Amino acid sequence: MDLLRSLPIGLYLEKPATWLHRLDPRVKFAWLMTFLVAPLLANPVWRLGLAGVLFLLTLSASIPLRVWRQQMGWLFTLCLFVLIITAITPDGLSVTSQPRLPDLELNLPQPTDYNYVLLDKGRLFITRRSLELGIRVSTLIFTLIYSTNLYLLTTAPEEITAGLEDLLSPLRRFKLPITEITLTLTLSLRFIPLVLEEIQNLARSIRTRAINWKKLGLKKSFQIWLIVIERLLENLLLRAEQMAIAMEVRGFTTPDQHRVEWHQLRLVRWDWVALFCLIPFWIARVLVGGMSS
Repeated sequence: MDLLRSLPIGLYLEKPATWLHRLDPRVKFAWLMTFLVAPLLANPVWRLGLAGVLFLLTLSASIPLRVWRQQMGWLFTLCLFVLIITAITPDGLSVTSQPRLPDLELNLPQPTDYNYVLLDKGRLFITRRSLELGIRVSTLIFTLIYSTNLYLLTTAPEEITAGLEDLLSPLRRFKLPITEITLTLTLSLRFIPLVLEEIQNLARSIRTRAINWKKLGLKKSFQIWLIVIERLLENLLLRAEQMAIAMEVRGFTTPDQHRVEWHQLRLVRWDWVALFCLIPFWIARVLVGGMSS
């Protein structure tokens, strides 16, 4: 199993360059924060709409199917299981309702078609509250994970760093090390593929040795996995030391002596259009997406 292909979390898609790639990282960060905040205290219809918007953004950007199929597949499966489990579990309202009038066999027409119980098939019992709770939880998980992954997929780590440094620049008045923080973030994003690569190499080395885990028993198997984890940590520390040496060789000491040029930030016409779209989005969120009382 190739972890770098099956779990492309935090990896940047260099080609093909879509219209999402060409947007300014600060604009994409504003939309990312919008997708993270907009589901809060929103009704289920709005949350389903946000998931649909993310899906349409992926299609409109023409991101290759091989890139997002596996990501969307496991995430959709997870959200579907959360929806089903939450919908069939008790909704927490243990209220025994009693009719106000005696039970006379009167077949009177109901004023509305409202029914709190949506499905009652023995143990399969779904109410409006449990279904609504399942939609809220599943769509929230999908929106939080996929919006962040889409942002990392279409934004280079250098662009993310440059955008965050520009947005956090006012905090320099409080003598906060903004450049050091953004540099640490860049190194962390670059370190994710190295971690996946080391895990992949160790998994392949164990597989090639054809270890019979049943004969080893629980104790010896645990000892082998401890050795593997120790080796993984040693390799990661070695990679980190190599990165530190490479930075020292290139003369990086402090931001005052070594200026870091991340990315040239410039807002163009489509960036302003994307920013302007935030206004009708939040108007719709207030008017349509609010929780019903």
